[in-house]
Order: sequence, then C-alpha cells, then structure tokens
Amino acid sequence: MRKLLNNPTGTDSRTVIGLLRHGKTLWNEEKRIQGRKNSPLSENGAREVHQWGEFLHNISIDRIISSDLGRVKETVAIIQKYIPPIPVEYTADLREQSWGNWEGKTFDELQSHHAEALQKQVSAGWDFCPPSGESRREVLARALAVIEDLFDRFPGEQILLVSHEGIVKSVVYHLAGRAFLPEEKKIIQKRQLHLLFQNVNELTLGPLNIFPTEKN
Repeated sequence: MRKLLNNPTGTDSRTVIGLLRHGKTLWNEEKRIQGRKNSPLSENGAREVHQWGEFLHNISIDRIISSDLGRVKETVAIIQKYIPPIPVEYTADLREQSWGNWEGKTFDELQSHHAEALQKQVSAGWDFCPPSGESRREVLARALAVIEDLFDRFPGEQILLVSHEGIVKSVVYHLAGRAFLPEEKKIIQKRQLHLLFQNVNELTLGPLNIFPTEKN
C-alpha cells in the first residue's frame, strides 16, 4: 500500500488526499457523543496514533490539513514526531458534525430517553440531524468545499486530512453513492486511512481501510 502513496519518479500528476480520523478519546471509550465538544485522547488512542506515525514515517506527505478541535490537534502533534517538518493548516470547516442537544450524552442514554427521536433520525439517512445540531448534508457540503479548495491550491500534492468520523463517512459515502441508512453494509472501518484521488476534475475513491501495519 505504501507504493500507492509514494511517487518517487514524480510522474503521477494526480492529487491524493488521505482521510484519517483522530485517535480514540476518553469519551469514545465511554461511548459518549462528542460532536463539537472535546475529550482528550485515551492511552489506547495515543498508542494507535503512534502506530500511524510509524506507518507514515516513510511516506511522502506534502502537508497536513486538520480539524481545529483538540483531539485532532493531539493526533496531528503525535504524527508530526515521526515525519519531516511539513506545513499544517487547521480549519473549523473540518470539525465533527454538531450533535446539538445530544452532545455529552451516551448512546445508552439516547436509547433510554430519546429512543423514538433517535430512530427517526437514524432512518433519515443523509437528512440525519440531531436536535439543534447539523445535518449530514451540511457536513458533506463543508467537507467537499475544503477538499475542492485543496485541489485548487495544491494540485499534484499528497495531503493528509485529519478530522472526524462524521467528515470521513460523509465524503466516502457520498462518493460511493450510499444512502447512509443502517441496513447498508459497512464499507469503512474506524480509524483507518482512506484515499481520494483527483484526476483533472474528477474526484474518486481510492483504496479504503488501510491499516497502519500495512507493509506493501
């Protein structure tokens, strides 16, 4: 898989973006909804990110574009220990989906006290929107705007985009033509690397679910 990311001859003119979610946090381990709120990386989460740093050490990356939330900044800071100095940009446009009134609650709490409302939203697919929160369509719109801007500003580069599950799933599901419904077969795994390719004006999916232990 490293061969897809590295281009030692310089003959490949496509732009490559790698989508990576932040490391596991304390709230992730509690199954607590974070959204725009923040929780620090757990010990397991930091360990996972160090594995990614080791994996990315020998890969040519031109720059990192990141959410500006704390858990993502922690993730980027660990990765930076393993790679040569490169530009890093932080943007609010890559923040996690706002879950509004549900942020800070556990999924068990939602099931116990808001089961009907939760089921209604889960069945809404792309129109999923927690109370006083943000829809998946809104998340996709701002994520694609960031990606299109990167293609315009940095053509031919290899860019690591570090963000959140909501951002990653929205972009991948959009390009895969998914309806974002629970009965669909899952196509991505959490905290794996997913590649996007840009050739001329076409954005396409590359390999998904790249593990940090990949050797090829």
